Amino acid sequence: MCPTGECAPLYQARIVFSRYTSAIPSHRKGIDVEPESPLPVIPALRIAFGLFASGLIGLFAYWRGSLSRSGVSGAMIVGTLIFGFGGIAWGLLLITFFVTSTLLSRFRRREKERIAEEKFDKTDTRDIWQALANAGVAALLAVIYWLNPENWVMAAFIGALATANADTWATELGVLSKKPPHLITTGQVVEPGTSGGISAAGTLATAAGGLVIGVAMVIWFSLEQWVQARGVDLRVVLALSSWMIPAALLGGVAGSLFDSLLGATVQAIYYSPWRKKETEKRIDPNGQPNEFRRGLPWLNNDLVNLAATLTGAAAGAGVWILIWQFLR
Repeated sequence: MCPTGECAPLYQARIVFSRYTSAIPSHRKGIDVEPESPLPVIPALRIAFGLFASGLIGLFAYWRGSLSRSGVSGAMIVGTLIFGFGGIAWGLLLITFFVTSTLLSRFRRREKERIAEEKFDKTDTRDIWQALANAGVAALLAVIYWLNPENWVMAAFIGALATANADTWATELGVLSKKPPHLITTGQVVEPGTSGGISAAGTLATAAGGLVIGVAMVIWFSLEQWVQARGVDLRVVLALSSWMIPAALLGGVAGSLFDSLLGATVQAIYYSPWRKKETEKRIDPNGQPNEFRRGLPWLNNDLVNLAATLTGAAAGAGVWILIWQFLR
């Protein structure tokens, strides 16, 4: 029953934004909705499905050259946690990130190979550390959401994955810009692929990458709710889920720009005497060690990505908190 004076949008929003009705015991929801059937505290079936699905996708990506052997392990770790503790919509969002970023990494690949070889610490064949740096925060938030099903946690999850996607899109498309990037701190013109460099094309790609995650989550989450809560108007669910789009857009942009800021200031940067260029690589492709130039020696690209996703998560959560305060 709908409580007196609490009918219509606000009460429906509480239902939609609460823990999935088929997966949460009523005493943990905070709303007067009875679950269809009791489920164990640990979602064993979803964890098993997540392990199977992520393993299958990881092996396919390894066969295609998108993941290394350790990268398959990383994908299985984050995939199992996100599918298992977050749910199907959360897992589909992770797949959305992986598929779009992989396709973009292969877009005009030969044109980007030279820049990647000279500048980037890692190749487009992701290892376990790249997998954890990009999706580790999202996986942790999935577990937190299972333990504490609050909407700000979901918003943080969306912001974290939006950052990973936005940063990937900015890198893959920004380096193809005909105009050289500018350092985010000083505006100095730098070479394409330089850490901390941003361009108009790269910034637009950043926004697009975050937006795609937001739109995808609205679709996946709404469809999941529509299937689970029989009789719910899909249009209502879509409308009440629309907050996910600004959470992803702003979270993705904030996280990606923070990534650039760290790259321009404190990320470890080396100098290759053989190529006479700055690079993120500690070891040159010819096998010789490069000279440390600036930044913090321990702050490599993976740690920068991790910090960026944390920032995106905080921004995404902040967007939800502001929207909820406005709607109250």
